[in-house]
Order: sequence, then C-alpha cells, then structure tokens
Amino acid sequence: MRFALTVSVLLCAQGALFASRASAQTPPVPAPSAAPASGPFTPIFAYTGEAAANPSGGIRQGSAYAGQLLMGFDLDMVRLAGAKGGMLHFDVTNRHGSNLAADAIGNDTSVQEVYGGQDWHLATLSYEQRLFNGRLDIEAGRIPANTSFLHSTLYCVFQTNSSCGNPPLVFKDSNFTYYPVPSWGIVAKAFLNGRIYLHGGAYEVNPDLTRPSDDGFTFDSSHMTGIVAPAEIGYTTSFADDTRPRNYVLGGWYDESTYADPLSGSTQRGRSGAYARFDQLILRPSLASQRGLTLFGVGMANLSGRVIEDHYEEIGLVQQGTFAGRDADTLGFVIDDQHFTNLGLAAVRAARASEGAPVKIPTHETMMELAYGAHLSPALVVSPNLQYVLEPDQMAEPYRTQDIRNALVVGLKFTLDLMPLLHTEACAR
Repeated sequence: MRFALTVSVLLCAQGALFASRASAQTPPVPAPSAAPASGPFTPIFAYTGEAAANPSGGIRQGSAYAGQLLMGFDLDMVRLAGAKGGMLHFDVTNRHGSNLAADAIGNDTSVQEVYGGQDWHLATLSYEQRLFNGRLDIEAGRIPANTSFLHSTLYCVFQTNSSCGNPPLVFKDSNFTYYPVPSWGIVAKAFLNGRIYLHGGAYEVNPDLTRPSDDGFTFDSSHMTGIVAPAEIGYTTSFADDTRPRNYVLGGWYDESTYADPLSGSTQRGRSGAYARFDQLILRPSLASQRGLTLFGVGMANLSGRVIEDHYEEIGLVQQGTFAGRDADTLGFVIDDQHFTNLGLAAVRAARASEGAPVKIPTHETMMELAYGAHLSPALVVSPNLQYVLEPDQMAEPYRTQDIRNALVVGLKFTLDLMPLLHTEACAR
C-alpha cells in the first residue's frame, strides 16, 4: 500500500497522463505527431480476465477461466540519460487458468485470447529510439513480432483468439513470434510522409523459448534455427488529420527457419505468406465527437512451404459510443474463416480411417463474436460476449470418429488497469 501511494503521488506531481499497455498486446507505434509521455517513468500494472462456457456444442459442455497479470514500466531516456527520443520498455506477465477450446470444444483456436505462455514470463525488454522528429522509429531487444505486425487495437475489442490479438494463420504457417514469448529482434518503422510508412523487422526463431520450462530470462541463442522477417507498407491517418481515420496495409513475411512437416514430421526450411488489412471509420454522426462506426478486414494467404492453412479472411464492425452518455463504450461484431490445406487435414483423416470412421471432414472453420465493451471507469472495461464456432477443426482430437458439433460460447472479458486508479485517488487527496 505504501508503494502504491508513493507511485500515485509521483504521478500527480508530474501531472502526467500515462498510456498503459493494459491489453494482452502492446499498441502499434504511434504516428510522428504523437507526443511522448510527459513523465520519465510510466508504470504498467494491469489485469485481464477471460471466462468462457459452451452451453451447447463442442465435445462436451464445460467452462474455463484464463487470466493475465501484466507488470512493467517504460522509461523515457531523455529525462534519465539525455537520450532524446529514447525509451526503455520492460514488462513481465503471469498467465494462468484453463483453455475451453482444448478442454471442451476440441478445436485448435482458443476462445480466450490470454491463454498461452502460462506462468511468469519476461514479455518485453527492449530499447526504442525515435529519430528525425519521430519519422523513424527503431526498437531492438527481447520483443515478439506480433505486437508490431498484423495487430490493431480493434482486434482486442473481442475475446476470441481468432481475431485478438492477431489472425491465427500466421502462427500456424510460420514461426512468427508471439506475446508474451519474445526473442531477440529488431523492428523499424519509417514514415515517408505524414501518412505513408515502411515497416520491417527480423526476429530470432528458437524452439527453446516456447517450452513450458522457459521463463523468458534465458537469453542463450545457441539453439536458434533461423529468423522470421515481416515487412509491410501502410497508409495511416488519425483524428488529428482526418475526419474519418483509416489504416490500409499490405505486407508479408518470410520465415527461413526450420519446421516439422505437418504430415511426415521431417525437417523442412522456408515458408512465406502475404496479407492485406484495413480499418476505416465509415460513419461519424458529428465532428464534435469521436463516436462512430469502423469497418475492418483482413485477408491472408500462404505463398510457400508445407503448411496447415492456405488462406484466412476476416471482416468486422466496431461502433464506438453506444447509448447516451456512453461515448467510450464499444459494440463489435467479427466473423472470420480459416481454410485448411489437404496436407493439414491428412493426419486427421488418417486417424479417423484407423478408427473406421468417415474421412470426409470440414475444410473450413468459421468463428464469430458479438461483444459489448462497457467502460465503467478509466480503469475498468467489462466485455460480455457471445461466440459461435462453426465446423470446429478436429486437429486437437484427430481420433474422434464424429465431426465436432458447432459450439455456442458465452464469454466475459474484463481489464483492470490500476494506474488510472492510483493516479485519480492520489490527486483527490
């Protein structure tokens, strides 16, 4: 309690408005016009919980809860060491709980995004440097790829891991590194003008880092099997320079690391894919408010390698500002489709044939979610949601002799960001 009070008093004394990385993913690098935090030390202390139950469908009925405690800080190096534009990032997570998809539904894509990377884990340890008045941003250290690429804050309006925090194809078709399991990496973003940017990175692929026994603090790269390198070109605007902000991105990745063949298990090397994604505010009733309806979508395809999925599509809508006086609340709907390759389904078909069951199985898995985000305070967001899994993939249950039933999922997600609480309480005294 004494530590919390001391921190909150310092925050008020500085008059800082701190932006917390409270969600499971860090936000994308802001545009050059974004101002840095006014204080040298930005603490991060937040908790996200996700409950889910399937009253119908799946293999059996069940319920599960998964949670993530996030702690860390950002240090503005210009205040501490005179390094203008420099920032040191550090955070750790504790993920705990169970996975409804594995326990009751039987499919491979979770309906609880914060499940994965269980126990305590170093999630980020990096140095970020902005140059040329913010037009070039470089970050290096222990970082995951998915917090910089194929990510939008819109995606985590939802609880399903088929949308939040990234489209699942990139993880199934490559060794794309993911939060909270970082590796050595470097990423750079260069704005060619105020709206068009180039973005690229390279990340170590190391199987040791994904083992349950690894806590992220082992920095040995002797078992590195290669690198994964994403790159993209984008067009971005904000409310500062556009009445209807938008993002349009074309990108792809090359993974030159080794991987196990989905059918034979033999060692292969080299996979690649491409994607296009966008979001656009399409309806804004008043220029005096940021309330409005945003349309977003993603399309992805495999280009090379022996992979499980060959394409993925997603489309969704998010309304910010719902009822009178609820300008921060959100209402969102998303639907996405994963299409599996014959190679990816071969093992399931072989397993079913060995049991004397029909080998004709669904080649698509469609997942959807309707979610309401109630911003009850600056510190607390509660999001009840309904999800539906159509034709669940059977990859987690290959010897099952019948197709898995479509599953209805009732979910509840909440995020508690303690820093606004501490700041408000201290300032009120």
